Amino acid sequence: MSSTPEYDLSAASWHKSSYSGGSGGDCLEVADGHPGLVPVRDSKQPEGPHVVFHARAWARFVGSLRDRW
Repeated sequence: MSSTPEYDLSAASWHKSSYSGGSGGDCLEVADGHPGLVPVRDSKQPEGPHVVFHARAWARFVGSLRDRW
């Protein structure tokens, strides 16, 4: 079993999608400044848990969503 590394995101600059309209609904936020990684969290629970994706995996995920719409 592998362990999940911890990342210090205390100074992360989080951004919501421009598609969210700023209403704080069902939004994800991503953080900049982590080369090769994409930290993601729920905008409704900023102090809650987060997940960290490798940038390539995140790009594939977003690309697959883009292809559906």
